[in-house]
Amino acid sequence: MPEVEQSRRSASILRRTVTRNARLLTVGSLLICGHQLCEAAVPILIGLVIGRAVETGDIGQLVGWVAALAALFVVLTTCYQSGARFLMRAIATEGHQLRVDLAVRILHPWRLRTRLRSGELLSIASTDADNTSYLLDYVPRIAGAVTAIVVCAGVLLTIDIPLGLVVLIGTPVILFLLQFGGPVITRRVADQQELAGRATAMSADLVAGLRPLSGIGAQDAAAARYRAVSRDALTATVRATRSQSIFIGFSNAMSALLAVGVAVTAGWFALRGEISIGELITVIGLAQFLLEPFTTMAEVPSWIAEARASAERVGWIEDAPVALAPGTAALAGGPHGLDLDDVHHGTLDGATLSVAPGEMVGVVAVRSADADALVTVLSGQLPPAEYTGRVRVGGVPLEDLDLAESHRVLLVEPHRTDLFTGSLRSNLTARTDIADDGAIDAALRSSCAIDVIDVHHKGLEHTVTERGASLSGGQRQRLTLARALLRRAPILVLHEPTTAVDAVTESAVAQGIIDMRHSGPGQEFTTLVVTCSPALLAATARVALLDAGRVVATGSHAELMERQDYRAAVLR
Repeated sequence: MPEVEQSRRSASILRRTVTRNARLLTVGSLLICGHQLCEAAVPILIGLVIGRAVETGDIGQLVGWVAALAALFVVLTTCYQSGARFLMRAIATEGHQLRVDLAVRILHPWRLRTRLRSGELLSIASTDADNTSYLLDYVPRIAGAVTAIVVCAGVLLTIDIPLGLVVLIGTPVILFLLQFGGPVITRRVADQQELAGRATAMSADLVAGLRPLSGIGAQDAAAARYRAVSRDALTATVRATRSQSIFIGFSNAMSALLAVGVAVTAGWFALRGEISIGELITVIGLAQFLLEPFTTMAEVPSWIAEARASAERVGWIEDAPVALAPGTAALAGGPHGLDLDDVHHGTLDGATLSVAPGEMVGVVAVRSADADALVTVLSGQLPPAEYTGRVRVGGVPLEDLDLAESHRVLLVEPHRTDLFTGSLRSNLTARTDIADDGAIDAALRSSCAIDVIDVHHKGLEHTVTERGASLSGGQRQRLTLARALLRRAPILVLHEPTTAVDAVTESAVAQGIIDMRHSGPGQEFTTLVVTCSPALLAATARVALLDAGRVVATGSHAELMERQDYRAAVLR
């Protein structure tokens, strides 16, 4: 996306952040402005105490002005506490809303078409969402700083016109000079956040694939790659921080020089008798107080740069197009068949296969890439433009089906699936409305996962850690198979569901699938098993041999075992 379009998109997101929190932001900003007004009034009251009470020795005046000063501090504190409460509520609400909106967008059922990896999406939906919401903290600070500077300049004008003009003219000049550093900071902060997102993405991938990496001895190479990415992120962070530090140091120096100039000029006027001692105290107090709003205004470009960079990354997700455009068709009552006609995708080169309604068919792929491509096409997550040929479910093209109908009829269980933090029960019933213990028990027995429940004294309420790390590979695989069987989808596609179990368990699982889906009245389900397991293939009605991207033979498992290429694929 061109830089101009990115800037417009980030500005639009920041405007939305402000407008949808307008009430809380307005009230909070007014209270913060009131706090700054009271802060500016403190040196004024102190000057009045000196001029009207201390210099004259009037005790009554002293008591009255000190009481006024105490009341001012009460108002000052109340304004700040109340304003902070409103603003923190706005920031927390906006941050939450952005995170929810981005999560919904990332999990869009039509799938986003984006180059961002899962770790980068996580970084945007958390860190960048928060950074964008912090704009609601910057707006009242800017409003308060402007209020303080204007009030102080007005007071200084009443004391001495040159003093007021120094503030009124000097402040815009400083801000004008500082604006040239904003684009540089924006670019470097954006680079920092993008590289940090890449490092987060790679770390997430490494954690998820730690066991396979250790198994093939590639952990050192993976660690070296992560170190390189992390080093790039560190370099970008140091560069961005250096730019921000130089900018803030320069801006603070200019602001301090302006405040010191006001104080020195006031001292000179006092020596010449042009202003009183009380007015001198007021000017010195205002000059010291002005350091805070000057510093705030000097840091504004850096704050805005960070918020804009994060808003741009938020826009990457919000503007990402969806990959799918499901139709509106629905299916009549089952059973339903599954047909592939001259499908080309990845390594598939004209794959054609028909699974009759109620049939259990196996697919053996000589090349594992063909199996992966086949399952990807059947998953319904590919836009029609990314493959050619036709996939029909119950005679209806897959892309013409309503999304809810597609999810109801067709379930594709990939080889690598995840379990989630929670109980065993919540993982089993996550994708189904069936919560009956009898149905759960039947699915567990069919998948040979009943022992996973029995070994834990809490049974189905046993806690599962993130990604099912507390369970073995075989336990996770059997539980995800039980989850798929419990769904009772009219068409079920399984991809290597038993690679982590022994041969005896494979045979029991094969019989369990038949018992749950293909034996008994009313069990007219269609099942496609993409596997090289002899036990599962022997249980199917027929098997299709997939080689070089197309089906080259069909028959029973026993018949195909006469072929050398089939034997090699099954017995490898």
